[in-house]
Amino acid sequence: MHIKKIAGALGAELSGFDLSKGVSSSLAAELRQAFLEHQVIFMRNQNLTPAQFLDFGRAMGEPIEYPFVKGLDGFPHIIEVKKLEHEKTNFGGIWHSDTTYLDLPPMGSMLLSREVPPYGGDTLFANQYLAYESLSTTLRGLLDGLTGISSSAKADVSRTREDRIKSDGKESAPKQYRAEHPVVRVHPETGRKALYVNVAHTSGIKGMTDEESAPLLNFLFAHQVKPELTCRFVWESNAIAFWDNRCVQHNPVNDYHGFRRIMHRITLQGDKPV
Repeated sequence: MHIKKIAGALGAELSGFDLSKGVSSSLAAELRQAFLEHQVIFMRNQNLTPAQFLDFGRAMGEPIEYPFVKGLDGFPHIIEVKKLEHEKTNFGGIWHSDTTYLDLPPMGSMLLSREVPPYGGDTLFANQYLAYESLSTTLRGLLDGLTGISSSAKADVSRTREDRIKSDGKESAPKQYRAEHPVVRVHPETGRKALYVNVAHTSGIKGMTDEESAPLLNFLFAHQVKPELTCRFVWESNAIAFWDNRCVQHNPVNDYHGFRRIMHRITLQGDKPV
């Protein structure tokens, strides 16, 4: 396997293997180590069927269903993340960690590109280990004892789901999810601390009024996505991105109006943040 870092903060491209031929235990171990070390890994030239993509997902974790959008026919754990030619809003088009409004947020998420626009549609990723570590000792001490409140109903992120819920929504999905998690979580595998708030889902801090929590959260939302904490991935067909939702945020750039972008996504089961 060849590993090439793509930025100083996080992210690496991996090559030298073909996932369509299956994932051996030794390959899975190498991929998992690279995933933990680089927080998000990218694999190009992986032309997988849905069944092969699901096999890769199962080699990395336990696929789960997304709460708001139904999966592909025969593959409920794979959803289409798409923006069509006539649509102006892209799915999840805001900085976020996936579904932190669940009691057990996902360990990771993976995207496989099916159709990409002729330009644009890159995805940004931000390292939340570094976001925490680059804060002052005083602020880190304050944040370590706080609990964030996450909601699926924040208006700015709800709008990014509207097109997909209209076309692919689950009739059984609740209208709102809510969960409480530490503002700073400890990664269960690496032991490192990471900021665990995000502008899309974090609506407040437990024990604070909105007026008290808003200035602190707004500072953190801006701080945790500074350019020096990020990397950027330029998509092409049959590429995979697999990121650690426990220490990474991502943001799909919405700069390709008039073109189609279709991805397949698998979400992997996580644990209770501590």
